[in-house]
This record gives sequence, structure tokens and C-alpha cells, in this order.
Amino acid sequence: MTEVYFGSSYSRRNALRLMVAGAAGLAAPGLLGTPAFAQKAPAKPTGRIIVGLGQEPTVFNPLMAHIEVDDGVHFSVFDALFRIDPKGEIQPNLAVEVPNLKNGGISEDGLKWRIRLRDNVRWHDGKPFTAEDVKFTLELITNPNFRSWRTAGHALVRDITVISPTEITWRMEEAFAPYLSFLTETFIVPKHVLEKEANPNNAAFNQAPVGTGPFKWSQRVAGDHLELVANPDYFGEGPHIERLVFKYIPDLTVLYTQFKSGDVDLVGQPYITPDHCGEARGLPNRVVTLVPRASFESFYLNLERPQFKELAVREALYAAIDKESIIQGLYYGVPTPTETFMPRQSLYFNPKLPLHEFNLNRARQILDQAGWAPGRDGIRAKSGVLLSFANSTTSGDPLREQVQQFLQQTFAQLGVEMKISNLPAAVMWGEFWQQSKFDSVIVGSTYLIGADPDVTNRLHSRSIGAKGGRGSNNAQYSNPEVDALLDKGARSFDPEARRSIYHRVQELVRRDLPFLPLYQSNAVQGNKKGISGAVPNVNTRTESWNALAWYWAS
Repeated sequence: MTEVYFGSSYSRRNALRLMVAGAAGLAAPGLLGTPAFAQKAPAKPTGRIIVGLGQEPTVFNPLMAHIEVDDGVHFSVFDALFRIDPKGEIQPNLAVEVPNLKNGGISEDGLKWRIRLRDNVRWHDGKPFTAEDVKFTLELITNPNFRSWRTAGHALVRDITVISPTEITWRMEEAFAPYLSFLTETFIVPKHVLEKEANPNNAAFNQAPVGTGPFKWSQRVAGDHLELVANPDYFGEGPHIERLVFKYIPDLTVLYTQFKSGDVDLVGQPYITPDHCGEARGLPNRVVTLVPRASFESFYLNLERPQFKELAVREALYAAIDKESIIQGLYYGVPTPTETFMPRQSLYFNPKLPLHEFNLNRARQILDQAGWAPGRDGIRAKSGVLLSFANSTTSGDPLREQVQQFLQQTFAQLGVEMKISNLPAAVMWGEFWQQSKFDSVIVGSTYLIGADPDVTNRLHSRSIGAKGGRGSNNAQYSNPEVDALLDKGARSFDPEARRSIYHRVQELVRRDLPFLPLYQSNAVQGNKKGISGAVPNVNTRTESWNALAWYWAS
């Protein structure tokens, strides 16, 4: 665990206690997040919990490209073969066990996989879940006509064979160590619903999904909220609440105000803003905790823009970012500065990367030496290219907007023009982001899938969506050595060998600066005091990963 800052009364030790206490609240495998509190959960679902979100969930097919806030819905409506718990351990979900060499689920060479499934699972429409659904899901992901979120790992799967309704096997084209972690975020979709669709990209299912999860789709009011209802036939323990509501409140100050007033029961992403952190801790009948996240904030660049192709420009911009003033002055010291995309909690975090230094004079020297000269208007240019660009992020996020204004003023001192051009979340993180139509963005990203260090989806050149790749390398970053290391790391099952590989990847990315790292996030999470079971999990992207375990204790 890293030291986190939450005022003088919070320390690394307190943060550790929070995480240990959360992990200790887990029950048996398959019942992730069920708390062991003195007061038992109700015998039947009762009550409602409203989760306030600053961005609107809009993508409900979990296999399609989506953002973090969509995950809360996916984890509640769907199940995966496996889930990952707060300790980073993989637990069975739709499967009855996690395959490994010892139980024969994975062969010695890592190429042959056998998965045994539960036989008591039904889809929300009453149809039985079987191995045919798993086969259909894995094949849909790699269908070239389907707009998949991720194909990395899945593209290596061959010869999928349904042995019985409760057993499925496949062969991997090559050993791929991260695949087990990938399957913890691969939600299974119903064959009997989607196989009828001529174009699954536009299926009615995508707006009214049918899953096997603890909650069923109820209704959505676009721009306002969506509601899920308890699945009384869920195979696991839970759900314990009758209704789960995700309420969209784009203004984060209003989101916090509604948490204070009680209109929101639990604050979801992007959580309580740091400027309200101190006050929130003193609110009566509220529980406010600081939770390290696997996500980090960066000033993200589109390397295909001529302004950013030259490393000297990226180095100068990074040197001109007063990271400490941003963290302390705007974020009240809540985040932890970082030089990488790897969480400090990870076994694979590289602690020896060069430390950022804010130095405007050095930034000017870098640009001068690289031949970027100021014009009559004061804006630098080179070979006909103006050092002028737009920066975008989600509209209505006051802290990010303040960061933008701060950087705009600082960059202007270098002769760099940064124009602010923000968009609503649904537009910002749609094709504009996924197809690299931006100049630069301020974005919070989670690079890991589960706890595995593989970042092929984010950093490999074959993952550039704007160039026909399948992945989220939206910076359009390309480095042959990074590509080779990622390929090697994905084939290795040796943790020590992988640690060396991913340390080197972090060194190269820190040197190349496809994005300018700002900080690792520490979420200020808040909920009403009566909610039990809201356990944080640094290995998932959503606070609602275990909503099946939530209930009102009082």
C-alpha cells in the first residue's frame, strides 16, 4: 500500500486498516463481498440504494466499448466466469472453480483450458445458462463485425468445445498468462437473445440487457437515472436490496450537495471532490473513507498530432506542469503523485522511475534547443506547425476545469497556446476518445485488467483503434521495444520474470511520454451510515462491484 493523504488524522496505517477491514468482509468463493457483520442481511430483498454518478452510464452491452461508470451496471446485471476480490485473488462466479495446473483446468503448457460451470443459473428471462452461452460470448468478442471493447487474449482462443451444459474446453494459440484476469471482466451474454440479431451492435438487448446477475433491468430515463430491481432467482447469496438506482448528476458540486441532503445514498464515480473532503468527514450519519484506486490521472496526448510528434515538446510540457501545486492547491493533497500507469499497490510497480521536476526555465530551454521559436503573436512554431492545441475533458467537472485553466496560463508563459474544449461525458468518451479525434485530454484511466500487469490493450501498437486495431491505445503510441516486451510478458507465467519485463515497460513509457502522468487517484468515497457491505476493491473500476452484498443495517 502507498501512503495516502487525507488530512493530519489519516495515515498509511489507517488506509491499510480500511483495506484489510474491507477484504476481511468477504464470504465464501462465489459470494464476493458478502459482509460478516453482526447484523445479518434481510431474508428477502428490501429497500432502495441510490448511487450518485457524475457521468451517465450509456453502454449496457458489457462486451462493447465503455467507460468506468458503465461497469457498475455490468457488475450488477451480469456475471463473469470469475471475479477478483479486494486482495487480488480470483474467485469463481459462473464457474464452480478457478482452473489451474493442480486441478487440471489448465494444462502444463498453459494451452489447454477446461472450465466447469454451475448448473443452477438462469437468465433473467428464465432460460437456463449453459456452456453454449460461454462459447457464444467468446466467439462474439472476436467477431470482426462486432464492436468489441477488448479482443486481447480472446483472439488467442481456438477450438471452443462444449462438452456438456456445464463444461467447456478450448485451446490457446499461445500461452497467455493474463487471460484468467481478463475473464474476471468478461461478462457472459445470452446466446438465445443475441444469436437472433442480424447486427448485434444495434440489438435491442444493448438498451435493455438480460443477464444472470443479482439485479434485473427495470427502466432508464436518459439524462437522469436508471433503475435495476432484485433478481429473486439469483443463484448466489443476495441481492439484499429491492432496487438499485444509478442517478446521473453531472455537476459534481450538486452531486455532493445531494449526498449531504440525503437524496443520494452512496457517492459513486468520480466520488466526493477533494475540496469537499474535509467537510464530508464531519457530516453526521455519513461514512467517508479514502480508498486507493488503480486509476491515474494524466494529461493525455494524441501523438499523431504534429504538435506532439517530437519528444522535446512532450518533455517541455511535462516540465511546465506544476504537479505539486495542482495536487495540494486544487486537490487538497488527496491524490498521490506518480510517474507511471501502474498502481503503487501492484507487485509490478516500478519505484525507480525518474521523478518529475517542475521547471519553467528548463521547459523554455528544451523548446528553444529544439527549434520551436515564438512568432509575432508569442506562440511558438516550427516548420509551419503552431504549438497550439485543444484540451478536452468532461463538462461540469470543476476540478478538472480548474486544472485546465491553471495549465493554460502556465503553458502561455512558454509560448504554448492551449484552448479548452470540453464535452458532455457521452460525447467525450465516445468516438471522440475511442477513435483519437482529440488533440489532448485530461483523463482518469485504469490500465490494468484485474490485478494483472499486462497493458497490451492500452500501450501496444496493435491496440490503436483509430488505425483499425482492437484496444484503447488512444494516444496512438507505438514503440517496437514496448510491443516486444508486452508480447513476452503476456506469455510468461513467472512472476519474477514478468516483474522485470513490466519495470522496463514503465521505464520506456516514462521516457517517451505518450501521456504526462499527474497522480494516482485516491477516491473519497461516501455513503450513508446505515449501508452495510459497501467494500472497496482496488482491482475493479467501480464502487458497485459487489452491490449484491449491500443492505440497510438500520
